[in-house]
Formats: sequence, C-alpha cells, structure tokens
Amino acid sequence: MRVIITRPAGDAPAWVDALQAAGNQVLALPLIEVGPARHLQPVLQAWAQWSEWQAVMFVSAQAVRYFFDSQPAALRADAGQVTSPTWANGPRCWATGPGTHKALLQAGVPEACIDSPAADAAQFDSEALWQRVAAQVKVGQAVLIVRGHDVCSDTAAVEPEPGAALTGTGRDWLAQQLQAAGASAQFVVAYERRAPVWSTQQKAQAAQAATDGSVWCFSSSQAIQHLAHALPAQSWANARCIATHARIAQTAQTLGFGAIHLSRPHVADVLRSLECLA
Repeated sequence: MRVIITRPAGDAPAWVDALQAAGNQVLALPLIEVGPARHLQPVLQAWAQWSEWQAVMFVSAQAVRYFFDSQPAALRADAGQVTSPTWANGPRCWATGPGTHKALLQAGVPEACIDSPAADAAQFDSEALWQRVAAQVKVGQAVLIVRGHDVCSDTAAVEPEPGAALTGTGRDWLAQQLQAAGASAQFVVAYERRAPVWSTQQKAQAAQAATDGSVWCFSSSQAIQHLAHALPAQSWANARCIATHARIAQTAQTLGFGAIHLSRPHVADVLRSLECLA
C-alpha cells in the first residue's frame, strides 16, 4: 500500500517508520508547517501564573512542545516528580488524545497529573476529554488553553486578544462547558501554523497520489484545506484517505475525496484501516 503522511515535518518520521515497518510504501508530504509563536511574552506570563490555573489544556502535541520550551528552569528541575511543588500544588494537565498525552510525559509531566480520554475511547476530542474532567472543575477558577494560531503565508501574524474565541473548534465548545460550570477559560498562543511551501516535485507527487490509489492520512482538517489550496484544480474523486476524526472526514468529503475511512489516531488502528482499504 502506498501511504501519504501529511503531519508536520517534526511528527512525520515516527509515522513513516512505523508504516514502512509494516510493509507499506510511505511518502511524507507535510501539509502544516509549525513554528514558535512570534510573541512569547504571553507564554512567559502564563508560566509565571502556573500555580493559579486549576488546569492547563493542550490542544495538540505541538502545543505541549512549544509551551514547555519556555518553561522556567526552576520548574524544569521538578520534571517527573509528582510530589514536587510544581505538580503537587500545580494545575492538572489536560490532553485530548494519545499524541498529546505522550508529549506531556516527554515534557516531564507526571502520569498522575495528566487527564485524557481512555486509550480505548471511541474518539479523541474536547467532548471525550470533558467526560473525564467535568467532575474536577472548580467554580471561580480559570483553565488555561494552550493552542496554536493560524498564519496566512502572505500576511503578518496577528495575535488574538487574550481570551478570544476560537471559531469552529472543539476548544470553543470546551470553553462554553467551563463557563457553564462556573469556571472560565483563558487562551495563550504557543505556536503558529501555516501552509507549507511545496516544491514542484512535491506538487507532482501529490497530484499523482490523487489518482494512483495512494491512501492519504489526515489528522487535521486544516491539512486538507492546505491541500486544496496547493492543488486548486485537482480532482479528488478517485482519491482515498484515512481521517482520524469525523470532522476531518467531513472536510475530506467536502473536498471531494472518493473513499474516506475513519480511524482512531493510533498506528495500530491506521494499519487496520489500511488492511480494509487493500
């Protein structure tokens, strides 16, 4: 099976290696480029208020990595020590999926301080996370949501206002649940996302993969939107893909993908989906 991995360049190699080890021909065509936020002062301020948050929710593994890149040295020394003041008296860390959970562990957050959907959950999103954390929410205390910011390649980045709503995302829904429970949500931008600049060869590879039976793997609706902009005249009627969430599958359907298969975002689940598509 020829498989196209569209995750950011930093995340792609692990997926390429795992799928190749299973006997697939794999090509990485990153559809999201990720980098640190241009303005780090809000992140530094969020760290300065660390003990004031009742929880810190990370929207992705990238949010974890870039947020923890600015972690003060004094807190970094407590990595993995669940009895240290940083964690014993600090906020819970919330993750929507296994990739974000793993990134938190790698950043030094003790397992006992992380809340995320169960490993066998039917889906990994804000709704599934809320089922796990709703009972622990405290009235009158804030939850920090660490997220990314979308930047158009031809415009300067504009920082959202603190607490600004995220249109059309699960984080909007989570903020509403927090407010309904008497808490509040505050946002901080830790990284920026933009469309990658593809070479002529990459565009040719993508066009070929639209018609030769390749299976595209999508873990983000934004990746599909970037694909549409990269190849605006391309027909996707004969293309196949695996989507790791129903909302991502809907975006692929809107673009016109002919065959769409839902999978949980685990390598083992994606491999099972590939077997179904063989």
